[in-house]
Amino acid sequence: MAAASDDWLFGRRIVQARAEIDLENRPDSFHAYAVPTGVEIRAGDVVQIHGVPSEIAFGDHVMMECPATISRAGSLLRTWTALTSMFSLTELYEVGFEPKDTP
Repeated sequence: MAAASDDWLFGRRIVQARAEIDLENRPDSFHAYAVPTGVEIRAGDVVQIHGVPSEIAFGDHVMMECPATISRAGSLLRTWTALTSMFSLTELYEVGFEPKDTP
């Protein structure tokens, strides 16, 4: 269950929630996932996860739950983020298809 409060100074809405954390540092997988539960993340929202370890040992896989603070974007920032994200999305398409060097 998420708790909400309003930040009148910046006009942003602050939501407190929980997040499921999945950290893995193994030869076959190296990843870090943080998924807030019970809250929908929208364009322009900022999510800050609290209490996550900054590093894990090689070979470890850690799953845990931590508190999260979601700073909701106002309608103007949400619209701007949605419009400009299409231009930033193309940066993800830069994939190299270079032939392997063969001896």
